[in-house]
Amino acid sequence: MPLGGARIRCFVAPERIRIQVVCAEAGRQTVLALEVEAGCTAGEALLRSGILPMHPDVDPSVCGIGIFGREVMRDQLLQDGDRVEVLRPLQEDPRERRRRLAKQGRIGSKSARGR
Repeated sequence: MPLGGARIRCFVAPERIRIQVVCAEAGRQTVLALEVEAGCTAGEALLRSGILPMHPDVDPSVCGIGIFGREVMRDQLLQDGDRVEVLRPLQEDPRERRRRLAKQGRIGSKSARGR
């Protein structure tokens, strides 16, 4: 026990994790590498990254958050190596788009036409 009953304080640096925060628009993608404290949430990482002001056409009120493409809640705890993604709403339902293209006689992708 220390002299005089004083407590010993030991300061340990908080554990840090490395993540990526990504936002994509048509023709443009921003990928930011960040180091954050363990226990950081997806929503906190998105705010700390400062990525949304870089994409003024993306409305954060209608966007979700994903980790490796899987939608998660904003309070989802992050793990080392996670890729946090801004999930924009679809402009067109993929099934409806395929139906529309089928009616126009334009089915499939460019690579499928050459087969």
